[in-house]
Amino acid sequence: MLNAMSETVSSPPPLGDGTPPGVGAPPVDGCSAPPGTEPTPGQQGAPAPVAGRPRRPRVHRAWSVALVAFVALVGAAGFRATPSVFIEPLHSEFGWSRGTISFAVGLNVLLYGLTAPFASALMERYGMRRVVACALALIAAGSGLTVFMRAEWQLVLCWGVLVGLGSGSMALAFAATVTHRWFVARRGLVSGILTAGGATGQLVFLPLVATVVERGGWRTASLIVSGAALAVVPLVVWLLRDRPRDVGLRPYGATDEQPGGLGGEDAPSRGAMGHALSVLWKAARTRVFWLLSVSFAICGASSNGLMQTHFVPAAHDHGMAVTTAASLLALIGVLDLVGTVASGWLTDRFDPRRLLAVYYGLRGLSLLLLPLLFAASVQPPMMFFIVFYGLDWIATVPPTMALCREHFGADGAVVFGWVLAWHQAGAAVVAFVAGLIRDLTGTYDLAWSGTGVLCAVAALMVLVVRRRAAAPAG
Repeated sequence: MLNAMSETVSSPPPLGDGTPPGVGAPPVDGCSAPPGTEPTPGQQGAPAPVAGRPRRPRVHRAWSVALVAFVALVGAAGFRATPSVFIEPLHSEFGWSRGTISFAVGLNVLLYGLTAPFASALMERYGMRRVVACALALIAAGSGLTVFMRAEWQLVLCWGVLVGLGSGSMALAFAATVTHRWFVARRGLVSGILTAGGATGQLVFLPLVATVVERGGWRTASLIVSGAALAVVPLVVWLLRDRPRDVGLRPYGATDEQPGGLGGEDAPSRGAMGHALSVLWKAARTRVFWLLSVSFAICGASSNGLMQTHFVPAAHDHGMAVTTAASLLALIGVLDLVGTVASGWLTDRFDPRRLLAVYYGLRGLSLLLLPLLFAASVQPPMMFFIVFYGLDWIATVPPTMALCREHFGADGAVVFGWVLAWHQAGAAVVAFVAGLIRDLTGTYDLAWSGTGVLCAVAALMVLVVRRRAAAPAG
């Protein structure tokens, strides 16, 4: 059915320059000819429609590619989020310290961020389909092999390295690549939907995995994650294509006047990995890069590192059921969809520095109050915290991206990739430190309050970033 939906619409009338129908006539909005007359890959046009035959609008193939990408991104986010419900079962069965388990989770988060800037280079050389299929296989292997582990280093290898590298290869770099190659129109909408896949993955997997862990054990949950990753591979191989020209199409919404021309987009760039490193070298010599990177590292510390990893075990320490705590965390994933869209709307209208200062300041205040809200059951103050924190969860992304574009121009997207790596580095450090604090003090209270203070520091840092009247040309 998806394959049928991805077929294309009829071709336009003859070109205005006198080109006869069917000879170099480009399709409209990236669409090809009616069924039976599709051009083969590499052709620059399609035969004209039969006279008198009504046009039959169909869904462009780009949307099926976006759908597959969304499913893969949902899975990547869900697979990466599940270790938070494994901390207590692994501690109980093997006697491993929470600090050690948190180190594996922290390494997972770190590699998720560090892989992202280089994932696009791999996709340029080997193609999206191969890279994503291999990434899913890595996740399946990492999760599935945990059922045989007996030592701490095996947990670090499986969940830290294999799942971290696999999920990192399907992070924002994958979303950006799909959006750039397959879409000219609706790029903002598509990139927003694909980015939201992270929240959806958390929503789908956390309550399910928590329930399975409670009823069937963590090994059963690991095998489910492994099976789910493998189940997506055939879908990727079947529907995902690297470029529109591979199936004789234009990107969705493309015209002759737009970059990329007929049959696809610009030719693959050479030396993508070298370019990413050179952009980092130039950006690292500016103060704004470090202000944005460190503040975004604190964002990662307070979200992925602390809340996503340790909220469930911290709530369980106060008598709350693991499934209930996981459902609250999943609710945060739902609410951040609203918060991120609203933040994007606000970023177009207000100073992004001031928005970031407000986001970080309020987040820090909420973390300082959180230890007072834990209880065995969900009380109204906790629900208020969940709603507020959910709206603020990734609201920092749109204004941070805007400041990267403002200060680094055409390299803004690459710079944001490196800033994102700092985000994940901050998350990795705090994921480990918070587990260590729990081992040493018996509670997470110091982790919550310390991270709250860091958020206040981030609020001050972003206000130091100077506005720039115009982005540099290159």
